[in-house]
Amino acid sequence: MLAFERPLFVLAACAAPLVILAAKRFFRGAFRLSFSLGTPGGDSFTPAARFRFFDALLRAAGGVVVCLLLLAASGPQIVKNETVWLDRGADILFVLDCSPSMAGIDMDGENRFDTARELIKNFASSRPVDAIGLVAVGNEAALLIPPTVDHKTLFDRLERLSIGELGDGTALGVALSLAALHLKHSTAKNKAVVLISDGENNAGAVHPHTAAAALNTQGTALYVIGVGSSGEIPVDYIDPVTKMRRTGSFESRYSAESLNAIAAAANGVFLYAPSREAFTAAFNTLNKSEVVVSRGIVRGRKQSLHEPLIIAAMILACSTGLIRVIFLGAPL
Repeated sequence: MLAFERPLFVLAACAAPLVILAAKRFFRGAFRLSFSLGTPGGDSFTPAARFRFFDALLRAAGGVVVCLLLLAASGPQIVKNETVWLDRGADILFVLDCSPSMAGIDMDGENRFDTARELIKNFASSRPVDAIGLVAVGNEAALLIPPTVDHKTLFDRLERLSIGELGDGTALGVALSLAALHLKHSTAKNKAVVLISDGENNAGAVHPHTAAAALNTQGTALYVIGVGSSGEIPVDYIDPVTKMRRTGSFESRYSAESLNAIAAAANGVFLYAPSREAFTAAFNTLNKSEVVVSRGIVRGRKQSLHEPLIIAAMILACSTGLIRVIFLGAPL
């Protein structure tokens, strides 16, 4: 929203062109002062007849300079309302499977991986108070973004994450233990880990039940979303190592029981998502379960605009002066 600290100067800026025109019409020459900028006793500067039109334009530009300075004096500013939260939200870490099987296309024409990324973004956008992080899991696991309220950074890294970036395996135990480690000392009222995977643990030195039990011990809730269906599933993705496109189909041996057992080891919640509709419903359940009531106040943040107006006025004034000297032959 545009606002002015001294609105009377805005009225003056609007009235200035009319005042100048009226003065020229009714008081032509009455208040004119001529100063010789050349030889003492010489004539004042008068442009050649063929340049008088341009001289009039330059005089009009001088009026614009006056208007810009008056607008700058009015204290223009943009006021943006922003919410300042008084309470801390939840700390939530998403553990996203990025193994090649997540390229399976069985989410209403989209693959599992892209659908998961979209739903994570929608979830984070609806919860501005929560600190949300990202752990990626393949043959190994890596913390990509620690829990943060800077969701744009989360979205940027999520967008750059690719299928197969961490190898072909699925080290669920390592990923969950990594999440437990980074939430161990969190002081948030609510802490949660959300595992999104379509496979069984087949890599890493940590058993997923051990990591899930550690989460339960430290008071961190665990949600396991088993995404995908069983059977022959089409697959299409770009291998991040070879940069080659891999297409075809694979036999999806999705085991809901193994993922359910991981959730049970942490007294957590297992959500089955064989379709996009069920996947969306799982996120709705997560959103309703991890609710933190936060108080906030709306505060106006002001951004001053007077400096650009002054700079524009100075540039215009200097430009018109140079044009008069260079092209119209006015003396310095």
